[in-house]
Amino acid sequence: MTYTRPSERKDALRLHLNENTGGCSPAVLEAVRQVSAADVAVYPDYSALSRECAAYLGVSEEQLVLTNGLDEGLLAATVTSFRVAQSLPGLPEAIIVTPAFEMYQIFARASGGRVVAIPPRPDFALPVREIAGAINTNTRIVFVNTPNNPTGLVIPRDTLRELVRAVPTTVTVLIDEAYCDFSGETFLPDLATHPNVLIGRTFAKAHGLAGLRAGCLIGSSARLEMIRGVVPPYSLSVFAVAGWRAALRDPQYLASYRKQVEESRNLLYAACDRLGLRCWRSGANFVLIKVGGDTEELVRDMAARGVLIRDRSRDPGCRGCIRITAGIVKHTEAAVQALEALCAVR
Repeated sequence: MTYTRPSERKDALRLHLNENTGGCSPAVLEAVRQVSAADVAVYPDYSALSRECAAYLGVSEEQLVLTNGLDEGLLAATVTSFRVAQSLPGLPEAIIVTPAFEMYQIFARASGGRVVAIPPRPDFALPVREIAGAINTNTRIVFVNTPNNPTGLVIPRDTLRELVRAVPTTVTVLIDEAYCDFSGETFLPDLATHPNVLIGRTFAKAHGLAGLRAGCLIGSSARLEMIRGVVPPYSLSVFAVAGWRAALRDPQYLASYRKQVEESRNLLYAACDRLGLRCWRSGANFVLIKVGGDTEELVRDMAARGVLIRDRSRDPGCRGCIRITAGIVKHTEAAVQALEALCAVR
């Protein structure tokens, strides 16, 4: 399995990759412009960023590893988990609750392991009992995503606690919180009592830093020591460091964009009500919508109208579904207009 890049069109609204449709804070651009030729010529110093990011998240620096996008952190977590008990026979296994971010499978297989996919319960409820039943001596890591991509559903913290209690302490539980800036829900308060849990965060979505690649892993210092041995010492560029620090200092931008996302989600819910389409209330910056019929055709027709959306119909439990990014309100209004026009002629 390899990652297939969705089709691109420079003149279209990019509502297919859950990006920040308003761009980053102006403060980020200004900070990047201030990077000098001398700064570019030397390896970056991450000490200030590490300190400021830890303070922003409310954790200690020992509990934090900065990564080149969350993807690097997910790969490092997979590699280090698979190294545990290497003398045991059989391939190391990664349990992935589906539907899920496709990179979990890609990283597990790239690291030499086997994927054990667990389908969701009705309406995408987390199948804790099934996960526990799938764990064996080869299990090394369990991936869960909250809010989930592509459903947008938030896993209640009590359910996450139930899951963590059901997983042996020798197995890593990776809780991917890439979209928690939009839901406000996090497992961080419980982290201290669960040393086998890693939390993944990204600053690509709400802060608009996807192009700078800004992510991190949070966990116990002992678990992160293995991660530090895998992540390259200079994987973040000097531009990422400068822009990331500026983003952390601009909470007003974050609050403003989150408000736009909330309004955009409501616009999509209302459109679905008018069109008689099912959708799921999202804790993220996107909405999963069941349109039925030929989703590929709908995606093509939306693109022809200048709006890129994502076909998720092949994901478990998502037959007939598309996913639309909810960002800047005027972009969502354009998407709704195109969707309504196409649904009227289907």
